[in-house]
Amino acid sequence: MNASAMVWTGRVLTGLFALFMLGASIAPKLLHLPVAAETLTGLGWPPGYVLLIGIIELTCLVLYLIPRTSVLGAVLMMGLLGGAMATQVRVGNPLFSHELFSLYLGLFMWGGLWLRNPRLRALFPISREP
Repeated sequence: MNASAMVWTGRVLTGLFALFMLGASIAPKLLHLPVAAETLTGLGWPPGYVLLIGIIELTCLVLYLIPRTSVLGAVLMMGLLGGAMATQVRVGNPLFSHELFSLYLGLFMWGGLWLRNPRLRALFPISREP
């Protein structure tokens, strides 16, 4: 795949990740939708943390979307996703649909960043050589 196609594919993956996070996680928390509090309460979190978690998610996402801070944003977002995974494990939710969902999101996020960031590709090259 040529460099231009890689960058555009990375931008599309990044955009899809951002839209998913905004629509499925951040907006319900920031808009005080009942589903956000109900979901967190079902996972053992007090409802008072809904807004704070939404702000943290939004901050990580904004850092991820800014090219100069994208790696920092990805690292922070992965930490947040790791906490979400730990919460799913703690309550005993199904492995592939709930517990590993944060891992799927993280791989999607890092894949988009890897494709759009040549310095990251140089740092973590994928090669056919042993």
